[in-house]
Amino acid sequence: MPPARLTALHRGRVEAIGASGAIELLCPPNLPVTQMAVGDWVLCEGARVGRILPRATLLQRRAAGTGTEAQLIAANVDTMFITTSCNADFNAARIERYLVLAHSAGITPVVVLTKADMADPAPYVTQARALSDGLDVVALNAKSDQVASLLGAWVQHGKTAVLLGSSGVGKSTIANSLGANQAVGGIREDDAKGRHTTTARHLLPLTAGGWLIDTPGVRELQLTDVAEGIDILFSDLIDLSAHCRFRDCQHDHEPGCAVQAAIAEGKIDPARLPRWRKLVAEEKSNSAAMVAAKTRALGKHTKKSATKWRAPKK
Repeated sequence: MPPARLTALHRGRVEAIGASGAIELLCPPNLPVTQMAVGDWVLCEGARVGRILPRATLLQRRAAGTGTEAQLIAANVDTMFITTSCNADFNAARIERYLVLAHSAGITPVVVLTKADMADPAPYVTQARALSDGLDVVALNAKSDQVASLLGAWVQHGKTAVLLGSSGVGKSTIANSLGANQAVGGIREDDAKGRHTTTARHLLPLTAGGWLIDTPGVRELQLTDVAEGIDILFSDLIDLSAHCRFRDCQHDHEPGCAVQAAIAEGKIDPARLPRWRKLVAEEKSNSAAMVAAKTRALGKHTKKSATKWRAPKK
């Protein structure tokens, strides 16, 4: 059973690349495409997927809308390029969601600020770096020849990066600059919102020898099973919480609150506290909803199996 890496997913079939080049594989009934992710390594059984090999990393989110299923984004990724623009698209809370996702999966995050030629990138760089200690932040013009030199270190031979961000911020342009061939779209001038260019996830080989997963613009990133990532990103607030006078301090108006004291002293951005609370509440709610959905599904399956079984007549 030769191995291959998935480069694109379709209904009932997948595209992959193996030792002999690009191939197309069918999905067996017991392994639907929803259980696979672009970037997965699989073993082939003839013209079908045999099984998925263990993943080094996995990015997933709660399915958009009211879905209670996990949607797989990408697998076996080393670096996440969190792409946003030096304009109205920049949103600290949204970047934090990507950072939580990266930390939870054990992936290195890099914030890529595009359209640095159209505005002063310095304020955006400062805001982005303030979100996490030691965070790599790169400001660039995606259409210039500087992209490869600025981002090349993360896409060297054997490395895989994923591009995530809103539509129209330059993800496909960055992919092209790194040596991948992708169509490019623009943004609407009135609100800085982009037009969709990439409509599906694709694993693309790069000239530097690495791999890049280009993704469609993400409008909704609901987090689930990312408690560890939240703790990593907001570790400063968690450490301060240990010094509050009351163990159950809500960091609101309680006396002796170390978090509020740090905010009053200008050591903590006051906007981070409500964002932390919101992410913790959302993570708990989404995770609980998905567990409940799985429990209901298991109950229905068990009931259906019991209905089919009939005790032998005596």
